[in-house]
Amino acid sequence: MYGFRIVEALQKLDEDIHREQLAYHQKRVMVSKEFTFDAAHHLHCYEGKCKNLHGHTYRVVFGISGFVDNIGMVIDFGDIKEIWKDKLEIFLDHRYVNETLPKMNTTAENMVVWMFEQMEAAVQELPNQCQVEFVRLFETPTSYAEARREWMYHA
Repeated sequence: MYGFRIVEALQKLDEDIHREQLAYHQKRVMVSKEFTFDAAHHLHCYEGKCKNLHGHTYRVVFGISGFVDNIGMVIDFGDIKEIWKDKLEIFLDHRYVNETLPKMNTTAENMVVWMFEQMEAAVQELPNQCQVEFVRLFETPTSYAEARREWMYHA
């Protein structure tokens, strides 16, 4: 039976654990970060409700892989958030995306590929051979489009 115990002494670097032990392995690992944004759009050449201007609370999930560094980390989650804020969110959140994205029909299928391309370009500048493995864009809680690395580069 496991009981609650108070830690009396924190592990000390270079005393209880050595720097060369911080990276437990040298494997490629994927980390994931999720964001939400609100945006308006409408679809062209579509005879349904979505031909009219309307909005969604979108949810996007990024899967980014890389090799761990000397402390056992692929990428700081804060760095993913910074890329999101600087390179993607400014074109999406509380925007009419028909105006702010490149010329396209603003379907979830088109938008998710644009998001993949933007995030992939940004992580290429980072260490640890980071790459985007997938981007999943939820238009509603139960409906999403996905772009995967193997489809983007090997299809």
